[in-house]
Amino acid sequence: MTKVKINPGICGLITAVTAESEDQQEVTVTVQSGCESIRKMFEELGDTFDAFDVCLAKPGAGELYEYASEHFPGHASCPAIAGIIKCMEVECRLALPAT
Repeated sequence: MTKVKINPGICGLITAVTAESEDQQEVTVTVQSGCESIRKMFEELGDTFDAFDVCLAKPGAGELYEYASEHFPGHASCPAIAGIIKCMEVECRLALPAT
């Protein structure tokens, strides 16, 4: 299990993510966020993803960013999506964890 706490800055809308994967490919995330847009994204997209599709996409691509580009208010510098993807990457051994 991998856990990440994302502090996005001045908005103060903390996002806490837990990622779990048994096979390092299918990953299930639990996302708790003060951000309504983030909460709605996971209500609509669900909680289980193919890690290779999400984590190995080009920057700004993939289903999380595609959803955000259609439904989020304009705020390009928000780190929440990148942090959620990083949590998935570490859980699926596609990135190194912080020590």
